[in-house]
Amino acid sequence: MEKLTNYFGQNIKDKKIVITGGTTGIGKAIADVLVSLGGLVLIFGRDEKDFKNAVADIKKQFPKSEVYGIPADVTKKEDIDKIFEIVDGKLGGIDILVNNAALAAPGLTQGTYDDYKYIIDTNITGYLAFAQEASLRMKEQKSGHIINIGSMSAESRTAKSTIYVATKTAIRGFSTSLRKELNPLGIKVSLIEPGAVTSDMQTDPKAVQHEKVEKLEMLEAYDIAMSTLFCLSQPKRCDIVSMQIRPHLQII
Repeated sequence: MEKLTNYFGQNIKDKKIVITGGTTGIGKAIADVLVSLGGLVLIFGRDEKDFKNAVADIKKQFPKSEVYGIPADVTKKEDIDKIFEIVDGKLGGIDILVNNAALAAPGLTQGTYDDYKYIIDTNITGYLAFAQEASLRMKEQKSGHIINIGSMSAESRTAKSTIYVATKTAIRGFSTSLRKELNPLGIKVSLIEPGAVTSDMQTDPKAVQHEKVEKLEMLEAYDIAMSTLFCLSQPKRCDIVSMQIRPHLQII
C-alpha cells in the first residue's frame, strides 16, 4: 500500500491552482492546505485588506511558498481578465480551479433587484466565467480539475434563503452537466456541498459559531479543505463526482 502522505500530495505539488474567494473562510483554508503540499496558488477576493492579510498569513506559515493574486471581483469582466493575465504570465497556466467565491442571500421578499442580481452574478455567473476560462486552457493540455463549492442549501431549500438556494441549486445542475462536457477532454469536475460552516457568511457571531462546532452542529472551514484535498488526490481513473459534508447534528 502506498504511503498516505504520498497519496494525498500526488496531485498537488507544483500544480498551478486558482481559488476564487480564496482570502477568507473555506477558500483560505483550501489555500493553506494546498500550499502546504507544494501547490502554486493564486487567490483573490473583493476586499484588499482581506487579500493582504491572507497572503501575509500564508507567507508566515509557509515562508518558501509561491502565492499569487490581486484583489478582484468575479462579477467584473475586467477583473476576470486580470486574474487570467496572472494565470498565463506569472503562474504559467492552470491545473486546478476551485470555484468558491459566493455570497449569502436572504429570501426573495427581503432583497431588491440590484441586491439579488449581484448575488446571482457572483454565485452563478462567476462560477461559469472561471470554469470557462480554466477549461479553455485545460483542454489544450488534456488535463485539469475543476472543483465547484456548492451548498447543502440545494437540498435543504429553506424558506429563509430563497435566493441563495436558487444559486446553489444552479451550481448543482451546472456541475453535473459540466462534467459530461469536459470529461472527454481529460478534465475532471467535482461538486462539494458543505452543510453549515464557520464563516463570515453566517449570521451568528463567531463565539456562537464556535459553540455550534463544539456541539457538532457546525463544521470548520478546514473540514471542507480536507474534503477538497481528497477529491484532488484521486488517480486519473477515479472521479469524486459529488461530495456532501454535514455537521453530525445538522439534520437535513
